Amino acid sequence: MNGQPITVSQLTNYIKALLERATPLQSLCLRGEISNYKMHHSGHHYFTLKDENAVINAVMFAGNASKLRFRPELGMKVIAYGKVGVFPKSGQYQIYVSQMVPDGVGALYIAFEQLKQRLFQEGLFDKEKKKPLPAYPGTIALVTSPTGAAVRDMLRILKKRWPLSRVLVCPVKVQGEGAAQEVAEMLRYIDQHQLADLIITGRGGGSIEDLWAFNEEPVARAIARCSIPVVSAVGHEPDVTISDYVADLRAATPSNAAELAVPDKGELWLRLQDWDRHIKMLETKRLQLLGQKIEESHRRMILVEKRRVQLLRQQLSALSQKKIMSSPKEYFNERRLSLSFSQERMIAAARENVGRKRKSFIGKAATLDAISPLKVLSRGYGFVTKEEKIVKTAADIAPGDRIGLRLQGGSASCLVEQVDQK
Repeated sequence: MNGQPITVSQLTNYIKALLERATPLQSLCLRGEISNYKMHHSGHHYFTLKDENAVINAVMFAGNASKLRFRPELGMKVIAYGKVGVFPKSGQYQIYVSQMVPDGVGALYIAFEQLKQRLFQEGLFDKEKKKPLPAYPGTIALVTSPTGAAVRDMLRILKKRWPLSRVLVCPVKVQGEGAAQEVAEMLRYIDQHQLADLIITGRGGGSIEDLWAFNEEPVARAIARCSIPVVSAVGHEPDVTISDYVADLRAATPSNAAELAVPDKGELWLRLQDWDRHIKMLETKRLQLLGQKIEESHRRMILVEKRRVQLLRQQLSALSQKKIMSSPKEYFNERRLSLSFSQERMIAAARENVGRKRKSFIGKAATLDAISPLKVLSRGYGFVTKEEKIVKTAADIAPGDRIGLRLQGGSASCLVEQVDQK
């Protein structure tokens, strides 16, 4: 073998230079299926593209990856734009991807469905989180372009339907780079400072690219965090954006949003007139019922009074038939005789009662006299006491005790010398 030996680095760099000089390989459009997909913490995307018979490594640096409008997934078929090069440290050739779109389905549609699914799983679309709109908002904030036809339509309708509301036009970009960030920041500012009772955000119709700011995650999360009710009004009636799902109410168009935001003063006036007629009708019925109740009460009062007068007449008739009314003197004589008879009966009963009590007293006095100790003493008996207590048996005294002896006509004090017990 002839020739001077070269290093591996020299060979690799030579091959790299050959590839970089091959013009078709520096502006390449490649169709393939994603596999071995990994996203590094630095933001770089590493994957392989394959078909039925071959595979090639691919890398997409963070700067280009940040512009993707969809999230690459395993098995997804894509069209990648970039150039072929060699990574010297591994000695492998690979494609450096600058742009990438789904194959067969638009990138925007893929991004829309992916974000929609993710926010749905987080619960941002839950009906329980939807806030009711105020019936009569004092201040309405319009987060939209200040120059579009949409804002003019909303201002016209709001003024016509409910001129009492104060309208704040909060100007933002609604299309192009940075539009989503402006809309999200304006929503946060209004909510933080509580500048309105209701927020309407949106824009007029356009292509999906024109409406894309309202399909981006910052706008969706800003709407979800708002404590103020938000109405989403984007595009025409068939257009549906992510903000429509997150908002508290979706309006078909900006004009429709203005109609939903405030009541119609004309309809309200008609409704008030209907209420006035209804209240008058109710008041008429109430007065009629009150009149009927008064008449019924009047009839009942007359009936009650008639019955009371009839009862009084009966009592008066019964009283007039009594003897005291026809012959008062004879009535008093009869009452006097009755009183005299009652007096005699009471005196007789009192005398009889006194006689019974006297007889009972005499009997009890005789019994007391018969059992009196003094009566016993008159017959020659006496009784002995010790310390003012009657001595009943010989066992109650002992030699040396001082005892008292009670006899008829007097008493004596004795000293016990001997006690005989039998």
